[in-house]
Amino acid sequence: MNVWGVHNDSLTTELVDEGFISVGWDGLPRLDSIPNGRDGLKRALDALYPDAKPRSIAGQAGILARFRDEIAVGDVIVAPYKPDSTINIGIVSGAYYFEASAETHRHRRPVEWKKVGLPRTIFTQSALYEIGSVLTVFRIRNHDEEFLTALGSAASSPEEVSEQVSHAVESQEEEDSDNTPRASRIARHTRDFVLEALHRNITHREFEEFTAALLRALGYQARVTQYSQDGGVDVIAHRDPLGVEPPQIKVQCKHRTGTTSAPEVQQLVGTQGPGELSLFVTLGTYSRDALAIERQRPGLRLLTGEDLVTLVLENYAALPEEWRNVIPLTKVLVVADSVGS
Repeated sequence: MNVWGVHNDSLTTELVDEGFISVGWDGLPRLDSIPNGRDGLKRALDALYPDAKPRSIAGQAGILARFRDEIAVGDVIVAPYKPDSTINIGIVSGAYYFEASAETHRHRRPVEWKKVGLPRTIFTQSALYEIGSVLTVFRIRNHDEEFLTALGSAASSPEEVSEQVSHAVESQEEEDSDNTPRASRIARHTRDFVLEALHRNITHREFEEFTAALLRALGYQARVTQYSQDGGVDVIAHRDPLGVEPPQIKVQCKHRTGTTSAPEVQQLVGTQGPGELSLFVTLGTYSRDALAIERQRPGLRLLTGEDLVTLVLENYAALPEEWRNVIPLTKVLVVADSVGS
């Protein structure tokens, strides 16, 4: 059993809904109609991209050969899901096929998804760095045990899965097969670091304080309400200094990396009075039913962990020093992804 990483930035929910992984190169015919292995793929790519460099053609042929020939039924797929930066894990259930009716990404392999929406905080930074490969299809060699442990876990919460993964890698040597510090990998590493720091290094009450501080950095007046466990409003924000002019924003904070359900979102909506707005902030994601409420409810905004990280990075300089110490960052120049491709 091999463990493969597959990146897909073109398709989203259909990957899980219809159960497959895919690659682009839509100008090519069915890959199983191209003879002579990798050399045949190179010739087909040469014809499709006559101006491409030989090294680029060889790299593309290698990706397509892995996808068509090397991935086997029963192999494990680790697929980072870009829209909410979670991770899906599944098992390859069939051979390559060509979906002629699809608008894009017609080259596909069927997958039975076993774990969907896993928070990135479950895995070690070095494992996340490995699946940040610039390749579309790649073998996961150094940290495969982490993903296999998550795949086999019967735990119901991300925290329990994370603990099991931590135990599995305690004795495993951590190394990365590709340590090239390219821009996209460093950017992803930074985002993972911010999310990890907010998850591991502060309490729920401090997360409420942090959310208020971030809202102030965005130009709002914000105050934390009296702490309670009743699931009520955690932060109140407004634009005017006194808080007497509408709209008033009621904020609920969930200091966790799991999935927030529709009833939890509906609870916040129930506190929203006339002329008021609602904001839900979490380090994780939301269920489809919860997102449906956001689409149907004016004045409601659901912030995921990835949304929160983006706001932190865009407004980092305006955050108070106490929070910048929790998330220590600095600006650097890095190697562009295009170099050497």
